[in-house]
Amino acid sequence: MTSIHQENPVEPNPLRALTLDQLRRRTSMKWRTYPQDVLPVWVAEMDVPLAAPVVRAVTDAMTLGDTGYPAGTGYAEALAAFAAGRWGWHGLDTARTAIVPDVMLGVVEMLRLVTGPGDPVVVNSPVYPPFYQFIEHMDRRVVEAPLGPGGRLDLDVLADVFRGLGGGPAAHLLCSPHNPTGTVHTAGELTALTRLAERYGVRVVADEIHAPLTAPGAGFVPYLSVPGAERGLSLMSASKAWNLAGLKAALAVAGPGAATDLARLPEEVSHGPSHVGVLAHTAALSDGTAWLDALLAGLDENRRLLAGLLDRYLPAVRYRPAEATYLAWLDCRALGLGDDPAEAFLTRGRVAVNSGLPFGTGGAGHVRLNLATSPEVITEAVRRMAAAVG
Repeated sequence: MTSIHQENPVEPNPLRALTLDQLRRRTSMKWRTYPQDVLPVWVAEMDVPLAAPVVRAVTDAMTLGDTGYPAGTGYAEALAAFAAGRWGWHGLDTARTAIVPDVMLGVVEMLRLVTGPGDPVVVNSPVYPPFYQFIEHMDRRVVEAPLGPGGRLDLDVLADVFRGLGGGPAAHLLCSPHNPTGTVHTAGELTALTRLAERYGVRVVADEIHAPLTAPGAGFVPYLSVPGAERGLSLMSASKAWNLAGLKAALAVAGPGAATDLARLPEEVSHGPSHVGVLAHTAALSDGTAWLDALLAGLDENRRLLAGLLDRYLPAVRYRPAEATYLAWLDCRALGLGDDPAEAFLTRGRVAVNSGLPFGTGGAGHVRLNLATSPEVITEAVRRMAAAVG
């Protein structure tokens, strides 16, 4: 299954649209967690103006006073059309979807449907830190199946881990594309995973929030599109690709064999999403693809820029440009900064990146850097990181 990208984006690169002074007027987490002298390239917020169709949808809702509770299947229909056009996947049935507050809260609800207190949930470390936090908070047990060479799924490790779960209720929380490595799992890898999960009775819940953010030449494969994934559950959203984290809304999608599970989702879960968020996400998926293509082109430029900057200023840092996401996973172990180089970059260089430690096994000595910003900010960030080492 191949991603379909627009060859020549008709919109300007949104990553070049805002100045640092404009960004510092923002009041969200990225720009208010650290003092003004710290350059923030950490949390998953993008330094972009919103896509015009999203702004229109939200502005129209405000004008109409359309700020009630969400209703209808417009969001699911928009996602189904996007999936068909972007990934060639025509299997997203709106009848097997449910609106949830956001992807992580949706993950929690899906795990509650297929596991009970104390049951194991497998994750592929290093992985998005909230996986650990939410799983443990809901009284499930985290079991790591670390990624293999090249940041790919290690099917032998997964087989050993699944075999050792004991045969009771269990789930695999799959990050696809993977955060922080940006790995895009192939159809072959996902099919093999599905066979293992069915053999050992493990239910797969896929967090696919970064799915629209694939690099040129990388083909995202929806988990529910692979053979044997009928009992799978997926969470999707326009949040990451269109910078809508503050407008809460996501979709849970069930395979044909998981429809009865999704039907058990408590009715009150649908009260959590924002109606305005639903409108914004729907507009993004329906009418924001030109903006997305311009963003993807800009991100590809930023990946190449980062590789060149690291080669010049920090050649000891190992970096493999990601196949997806707007995140860069940097191996800083050769710098001699210990298990948490992010601390040195912050205190000595006044640049904020994510520490690799909360990402679990494989995270020590690494940092995650957010590329969804201007080339000037990336350049300054790397210069500051180099100064911290020197």
